[in-house]
Amino acid sequence: MDVEVIMPRLGQEMTQGTIVEWYKKEGEQVEQGEPLFQVDTEKATMDVEAEVPGTLKQILVDVDKEVPVGQVVALLTKS
Repeated sequence: MDVEVIMPRLGQEMTQGTIVEWYKKEGEQVEQGEPLFQVDTEKATMDVEAEVPGTLKQILVDVDKEVPVGQVVALLTKS
């Protein structure tokens, strides 16, 4: 089953974020709670953790792309 990874709201005022780095590549395993990517907002740079364990199936947003909160940025295949 595929799980959508979305750009989270990391603060009340946050409306968008920029993906700075992906810590995993497509096809790699990820554990629940493991940092998946790094996001830069107007106020801070933060890691976003995987909400479920699985395999990173597809990265939908490249590094240095600004995306709105709630947009799907990747797909995980839940294990």
